[in-house]
Amino acid sequence: MSFAADNENMNKLHGERRKTLPVVKVEQDLDEEHLPKRVLPILAAPYSPIPEGDELNIDEPIFPLEPATESTVVPSWLQLAPEDNVINYTPSTRVRHSVGLDVPGAVHTITTPKFRTDRQLDSKLVVIMVGLPARGKSYLVKKLRRYLNWLQYETKVFNVGNMRRVVENSQDQSASFFDPNNQDMKRIRDEIALSVLEQLIGWLKEGGRVAIHDATNSTLARRKLLIDRLEREPEIRVLLIESVCTDQAMLERNFCLKLSGPDYKNKDPVKALADFRSRVANYEKAYQPIGDWEEENDIQFCKLINVGKKVIAYNISGYLSGQCIFYLMNFNLNERQIFVTRHGESEDNITGRIGGDAPLSDKGKKFAKALAKFVQSQRIKFACELASKESELEPEGQQDFAKALQTTAKFCNSPFTIWTSMLQRSMQTAEYFDPDDYDIKHIRFLNEINSGICEGMTYQEIQQTHPSEYRSRQANKLFYRYPGMGGESYIDVIHRLQPMIVELERMTQSCLIITHRVVMRILLGYLLDWTREEMPHMMVPIHTVYELRPKPYGTELKKWQYIEETDSFIEF
Repeated sequence: MSFAADNENMNKLHGERRKTLPVVKVEQDLDEEHLPKRVLPILAAPYSPIPEGDELNIDEPIFPLEPATESTVVPSWLQLAPEDNVINYTPSTRVRHSVGLDVPGAVHTITTPKFRTDRQLDSKLVVIMVGLPARGKSYLVKKLRRYLNWLQYETKVFNVGNMRRVVENSQDQSASFFDPNNQDMKRIRDEIALSVLEQLIGWLKEGGRVAIHDATNSTLARRKLLIDRLEREPEIRVLLIESVCTDQAMLERNFCLKLSGPDYKNKDPVKALADFRSRVANYEKAYQPIGDWEEENDIQFCKLINVGKKVIAYNISGYLSGQCIFYLMNFNLNERQIFVTRHGESEDNITGRIGGDAPLSDKGKKFAKALAKFVQSQRIKFACELASKESELEPEGQQDFAKALQTTAKFCNSPFTIWTSMLQRSMQTAEYFDPDDYDIKHIRFLNEINSGICEGMTYQEIQQTHPSEYRSRQANKLFYRYPGMGGESYIDVIHRLQPMIVELERMTQSCLIITHRVVMRILLGYLLDWTREEMPHMMVPIHTVYELRPKPYGTELKKWQYIEETDSFIEF
């Protein structure tokens, strides 16, 4: 059978897959490797703990703060085609989501006109947050939103505190507003919570997959109110997540962070802190943690204590709920460096061929040597920073120089992991790192996207030989799957990288990831919270290093470009 016939059959079988996203014309893959250094894009800027004008949720405080926006403005250097400015992900009304396992791009459900409408489907999930103020609820949900969106489950956070400030801006929202004995204020708070829930349900009916109700929901009466309403929606499952914090030092830090929020902006900090403590005390009077009633009614829930140090899960059922709990069990707040780079230049890069398993060129080997020196120097700088922070915690007058040196040496000798793919150009890039100083692992998950029958070809050759495939890929790089044995799509690579993301969140040591263009885009897409429109089209040239530092309020990013003439890296 001819390739054209194969292609026609594939289009019939996978037509829906390739029509999921609009045409996005932003990048010339043929020229990417030869872009001048001066046009390298600035992918992101470090987050600030309290961005100007950001609406922080004071009722539902943040463990640590992480800014998030529900709608991302496409930067000027990422141009969408004019006809594609409006993206619609609403699924067809004829499509029934699968019961249980439902993985976007990897599972296809056979639909029939007959199915039980009263059957509880695992198609929609509502996460209801529970907990006292300053216990980290908003931090948890923003992490969870980023992860689920990266897995291509459309996820959105609905924050009750933000709605309260909009609707009740004429009310006195001091601590007395939250007094459980004030029935009028309690009624207003419940009405706002239900109003947000209605918005949430409407969004799910329009095509969303996971909606998060971000509020204290700290009484049994409030939770019953929300659950009773959701039970009228047969295709919605409910998961309660309670955030508990017993770490007094962390609570004090979170209390102080609240003073920069909208409820206390431009107010005396001493009075503001006293008012917030009083607000928390009012919540504590009526607080009813998740427990017997939820168990008696078989409601699935999870208690996260001190950011996942202890986890209690009950009656967890359904694929999406399981994904949420598994993810929340595997992250930490340790300070660490995450370096991400592509392999050094390979012989195939010189000729413009994709895929394959070519070795490094001479220029690529030079980059590999410089990379080892660069990472070692950055590792030492970071260790000095950590040692300096630790010495600052010593009582004044008790700092000891010898002890400071010992602390610095401790951080310098802390574990450092290097991950590479199993392709030789990636493994060769790590050859100049001393295995006695670095834990080096070669991981098949990090291999480049498999290009199927297009392996070893240039983009010009693909365009000439398989023009319809070339156009399909340009139209929808996220869902396009290369034809032939083992051919993959971006979605396929996302799901194969899922264990890497979980491990990256779980590990406490710093690491360097040496991988390939598509894999690097996907990893950075998660770490920097890129949208699905941006991720497949970001320019990530070779010989560029990205350093990311996970912070309570987001991810800080630094970028370096290797300059061959000086055999050094410059930050840009």
